[in-house]
Order: sequence, then structure tokens, then C-alpha cells
Amino acid sequence: MKKRYIALALLMSLISFQTRAQESVQSKEERMAWFKDAKLGIFIHWGIYAVNGIDESWSFHNGYISYEDYMKQLNGFTAKKYDPEYWAKLIKKSGAKYTVITTKHHDGVALWNTKQGDLNVVDKTPAKRDLITPFAKAVREEGLKLGLYYSLLDWSYPDYPNFLRNQKRYEEDEKRWDKFNKFNFGQLKELTAYNPDLYWFDGDWEQKAEKWKAKEIRELLFKETPTTIINSRLQGYGDYATPEQGVPVNKPKDKYWELCMTMNNSWGYQPNDTKYKSLNQVIRIFVDCISMGGNLLLDIGPKADGTIPEEQVDILKGLGKWTNKHAAAIYGTRAGIPFGHFNGYTALSKDKTILYLYVDNKPNGPLLIKGLKNKVNRAWVVGNGTKLKTDVVGKLYWSKVPGLLYIDLPEHVQDENVTVIALQLDGEVDLYSEAGQVIESN
Repeated sequence: MKKRYIALALLMSLISFQTRAQESVQSKEERMAWFKDAKLGIFIHWGIYAVNGIDESWSFHNGYISYEDYMKQLNGFTAKKYDPEYWAKLIKKSGAKYTVITTKHHDGVALWNTKQGDLNVVDKTPAKRDLITPFAKAVREEGLKLGLYYSLLDWSYPDYPNFLRNQKRYEEDEKRWDKFNKFNFGQLKELTAYNPDLYWFDGDWEQKAEKWKAKEIRELLFKETPTTIINSRLQGYGDYATPEQGVPVNKPKDKYWELCMTMNNSWGYQPNDTKYKSLNQVIRIFVDCISMGGNLLLDIGPKADGTIPEEQVDILKGLGKWTNKHAAAIYGTRAGIPFGHFNGYTALSKDKTILYLYVDNKPNGPLLIKGLKNKVNRAWVVGNGTKLKTDVVGKLYWSKVPGLLYIDLPEHVQDENVTVIALQLDGEVDLYSEAGQVIESN
């Protein structure tokens, strides 16, 4: 009887454990829900490359500077003015809902106190402190989602095969590769302690999934944080796409995606790169992403002392002013109506009963929407509530072809960057997208 009781207790314990495990594993849709609604994130490229203001890691890899000279930047990375609380508040003020920070770029310099070696800012730089932990804490306190960037490849690690573009350490050496893999998994295990909402991998192009052990990496991350999400740069084991720099012309096929883009032409701090996009250009790129159902991950590159360049601060604050005014037409929206119905960017509310129009120019007359079958119950300017006059022209009672919907937009209600108009429809958006019809009887 006692043995049966013990066996039954063990069985019930196993069932209970399995149930808890199943409950902790969310579906992809559940895990990606916040990301789908977020729309705006801030990328942070910070590392020793900010000391000389040169290309992060690529400078030595491509032979523009020797590896030895590149690594001398360790001596100038002070982070003496680093204020993670200010960073987090500024990011929140921009309207971003999440942020992604480089924990380690391809140069192998870790920004946290890794125990997998001494190539980190604690042991090798005047900063002498873990820079990720206080930032993660500040981000959480601001209610933002935390993302950690991690380079799978490490051009500094002595047992990683690739080094310079024209120089490898070795081609095939199972023992050395196993040593690197142990190191890589060791660092990733350390990062799981932050329980990040998002992992942003990079550098996966140098090896195949089996060699990276991409499947095992994903399993490790989800074992520690079942709710996390992973970008696409894990050789087929990610959750969402991350096109880079170039704004997609057509809506990406991926259900979930973000465009990662710099404010100027550089990821990290480069004082000689003064070619910053204007606030107007950034906002227009942002609404372009929104209209296609995606996010914008906008990059900043702090200086070696931890201060953020003034130009970047100004863009973040200006962006925050616009996002705060137009929040209703940003967060939680879905891709808009197909091109051709409106001469501009559009988005829809989750229930598809509100159509948002983003007007990024000064119209010479009323705005026009074609093929909208719905009746518009109300039209207004987002951010100030001004009601707008609408007029349907050319709708014949006997024709199923909708008329032309014109919307008056007075100049005095227009935003200095992008004006947003909301149309409350009489139901879920319904469009006519055919080629018209021939009159046979009237």
C-alpha cells in the first residue's frame, strides 16, 4: 500500500509539473502581442568603438585599422557620465515601448560582468562596472520592454574560427569549436538572468544553424524566460523579421517585423557623421512602417563617456512630442488599406472600424479616398479632436461602385510634420477594389 501511495504521489507530482510547464509556455501570438502593438523601439549601439568614433567591430575586421589599435580604445571607454535612469526616461519620452541595447558586439567586448572571460568593461576599461544591470533596472522602472542585442560571432575569442575578412584562425577544429560553443552558451546563460522580453541576435551569417546550435540556444532562452521573443537572426529559429536601414517598399511577408534604422548613417557614435535625418523624415519613415503593420527600431549611439549626442536627444524629444499627440493612431494599430485607395499612408484600429490617414504634405484641396463602401459616421483630426467635413461625390443609387469620399482639411489644424485624420466607419472597413462597371441599364 505504501509503495502504491508513493507511486501515485510521484505520478500526481509529474502531472502537476507538466501542467505548470504547459501553462508557462505561451503561443507565438501571445508572446508577440506586445510587440505587434508597440510600434516604436529604440536601439542602442554602445561600446569601445565610440572612443575613436569608428565603425563598430568592422573597422578592424575589414582592415581599416589594426586589431591592436582598435582594442586600445578599451583604455578610453570611461562611461563616467553614464546615467541609465536618464536614458530610460528619454526613451520613454520618445514614445518608444521597448529598447534594445548591445550587450556585446562582434568585437567581443561585453558590457556586463561576464564570468566567461575578462574581455569586458569591468575588467578591461576605466568604466570598471557592469553597464547592463543598471540599465535593465531603469528600463523596468519606466515600464518599458527590455531587449538584449548579442553577437553570436566573436572575432576576439581565440577559439572562434573567423578573425579578419582575409584571415581565419582555423578551418575545421572540433575541439576549438566546442570550446567556443561552451563560451557562447555560458554568456547566453548569464544574460538569461535579466529575463529580457526580447533577444536581438546578430552575426548568424558566418555559421549554419547546426553549428551555432541554434535550436539549443532557443531552448535555453525559453527554458529561462518562456515569454521572451527572438529576432530572425538565429538561422531560422527566430520569431520576427528585422530588415535593416532600407524602408520596405511593399509590405513584408512576415506577420511580425521591425525596421532597424540609424538616425544618421552610423550605428555607433561617429562625430564626423553629421548627416542626420530630419525629425520630419524620421516621422514619415515611422508612419510608413505603421502603415504596413510593422515597427520602427530607431538607433542611437552614445559617446564613450555615456552621454547621448545632442542631435539624437533632439530627435527623440521631437518624436515624443508627435507620438504623444497621435498615440491613438499609433499603438495597437494594424496595417492600413491597400495603396490606391488613398494617396498616402493609412492604418486601421484593431477592430478595423477606424481608418487613420497620415497626411505628410500640404494638400491643395480636399483629401480623396476611393472605393470605401462604408459610411463615415465621424471624421476628426487626431490630437485636437477637430471635426472635419466629408462629402461623397459620384455615388449613383443603382451602382455598387462607391462614390469618391472627399475630406476637407483646413490648414490651421494641420500638424507641422504629419497630420493624422481618423474616420469612424459604420462597421469593419469594406473596400471596393474592382475595375468598375459598364452601364447596361439605368
